[in-house]
Amino acid sequence: MSLQNQRTYALVGHGGVGKTSVAEMLLFQTGIINRLGKIEEGTTSLDTEPEEIKRRGSIQPAFASYDWKKNTHFLIDTPGDNNFVGDLSYCLAGTDAVVFTIDAVDGAKPLTKRLWEQVKAVGRPAMVFINKMDRDRADFQMAFDSLHSILGIRPVLLYMPIGAKEDFRGVVDVLGNKALLFDADGKTIEGEIPGDMADEVEILRETMIENIAESDEELMEKYLEEGELSAEDIAHGMRLGVLAGELVPVACGAALQNAGAQQILDIAQDLFPAPTESGPWQGEGEGDELTADPDGPLVTFVFKTISDPFAGQLTVLRVLSGTLKPDCTLLNTSKEEKERVGQLLNMVGKEQKPMKAPAGPGSIVALAKLKSTHTGDTLCAEKGSFVFPKPKLAPALISYALAPEEKGEEDKVYTAVHKILEEDVCLNLHRDAETGDILLSGSGQLHIEISVEKAKRRYKTGILLKTPKIPYRETFKAKADVQGRHKKQSGGRGQFGDCFIRLEPQPRGAGYEFVDEIVGGSIPRQYIPAVDKGVQEAAARGVIAGYPVVDYKVSCYDGSYHSVDSSEMAFKVAGSVAFKKAAEVAKPVLLEPVVQVSVFVPDEFMGDVIGDLSSRRGKVLGSDSQSGLTEVKAHVPMAEVLQYAPDLRSMTGGQGTFTMEFDHYEEAPPNVTEQVIAESKKEEH
Repeated sequence: MSLQNQRTYALVGHGGVGKTSVAEMLLFQTGIINRLGKIEEGTTSLDTEPEEIKRRGSIQPAFASYDWKKNTHFLIDTPGDNNFVGDLSYCLAGTDAVVFTIDAVDGAKPLTKRLWEQVKAVGRPAMVFINKMDRDRADFQMAFDSLHSILGIRPVLLYMPIGAKEDFRGVVDVLGNKALLFDADGKTIEGEIPGDMADEVEILRETMIENIAESDEELMEKYLEEGELSAEDIAHGMRLGVLAGELVPVACGAALQNAGAQQILDIAQDLFPAPTESGPWQGEGEGDELTADPDGPLVTFVFKTISDPFAGQLTVLRVLSGTLKPDCTLLNTSKEEKERVGQLLNMVGKEQKPMKAPAGPGSIVALAKLKSTHTGDTLCAEKGSFVFPKPKLAPALISYALAPEEKGEEDKVYTAVHKILEEDVCLNLHRDAETGDILLSGSGQLHIEISVEKAKRRYKTGILLKTPKIPYRETFKAKADVQGRHKKQSGGRGQFGDCFIRLEPQPRGAGYEFVDEIVGGSIPRQYIPAVDKGVQEAAARGVIAGYPVVDYKVSCYDGSYHSVDSSEMAFKVAGSVAFKKAAEVAKPVLLEPVVQVSVFVPDEFMGDVIGDLSSRRGKVLGSDSQSGLTEVKAHVPMAEVLQYAPDLRSMTGGQGTFTMEFDHYEEAPPNVTEQVIAESKKEEH
């Protein structure tokens, strides 16, 4: 098969637009499956995880390949829920083009724009499929208009709907100037364009040809001279415009009725790039560049890892260049380790079948049981040195503390969740040195809950989710000048340490500073670091509520010693005593962490969001509105936004998203301080 006719693309779109149903329709149309599965019944080929079936939505990318008109297509069905789109950048790295899906009921929502911007940022050509034309509230014109008004794209309507809602019965092939009517099985039958649509179709066709001509200078000249273009010119110009990202072809249909598959497949075949037309791929090293050549050096990029407790680990990769053959040895250039490859596997959902032929550029291949290769790694022929740069990931938004249902099983919990991390690059797991908590961070509450659910099911581990402890800090507002003296005599050698320190507050974020001002040897040089250590150890235990003390300066300026009884230990205790005495007069205060939150919501929710942030003691820094989407920035105490994700979801009907990162510490108000002190005392008892 010629690589010139191979296609590799992803289904991308907001949650709930029916991408998995569209994928199911494509599999049915190409004969991979013999009946259409339904999400509501949990019978689709690509949503196979129990968690996906339960919540009726994709939580991880799924893969398929099929032949269309004797050419192979590779497909990635990506999730659309905000909790699970974090690794979209990795999926896009594995594809050459995108079938961007919206629905005829809601059109492109303002938040759809963020997904579209990701597609454009990596320069992938795209088409748009407007799904759910058979639904009650379907409004094709509204959905089509939203492509320009919200996404800012130049849509080219190749297939126009005939009827809508329960009357949706076919499409008009605008360029071909004919009607395609769907029969009961979704197959198309050529027919006459309805009389009441003929004039509109003609105007659309003329406008489309003008748009196509504008995408290429030579065609524009020809069009202006001759007033028309041949079918070959139109097809050539259309493809050039799509590959350049200037034109976005649009089709429509109803996936549950198997209506529209043929149009998607034809657009992909006729207008999407071949693998050899993608790239060149840029490597991590300066000047590293790779052409997609089947005869070139073998380089593959791992963009997904799937863990299965029974089948083991599956590594899903895209061949960037060269030809991958079974039973070979590859070099993981990201880790400088060799991997032995057995069979090459073709995936359709959970099903894996051995590939019949070697895999060239553009192929999506699964490999079983690699030892040390994970998502983001590059696998090359053994002499290779190319490393494909890892795509950027959105920062984690929310953290939960994990605990075992039964005491003493912390390591079992850690191991189980760590295996889930191998297949989800958007999760982070770490132990908080300060609190001792095992913290799992992810894209949202649902992301973490489902990941833990998966770990419990797969690895038979009892795991509890708890809100993590807030990392409060303590500091001082006043100076203090004190003596710390430690004297102990109980038979034999005694202990003696004596120091005078001056404690002063420092600006926020300045940290801790120790200054040695001893002159004349009042404290021998070897004991001064012990005073510093004693101060730091006492500060780590806190003075108000047990949180570390920060942003202060200690100057040790005088003291005395005993030639026999003084020791490092004695001066360490003296430093600790001095610090505690200073804390009594230096006006200690509690500091709370403040995060910068950026909230993205449709304009109509801006007032609600700003009001809610203010109620959380937030300080709104400003807002910016573009194409119906407002970004609100605010500083909010961390304690007030630990549960923000579900609150924002319910406030905006699921249309709000946010990012959050630590910004600074500031003094906590008295009521918060009292509450934190009370909780600290409760934990002590």
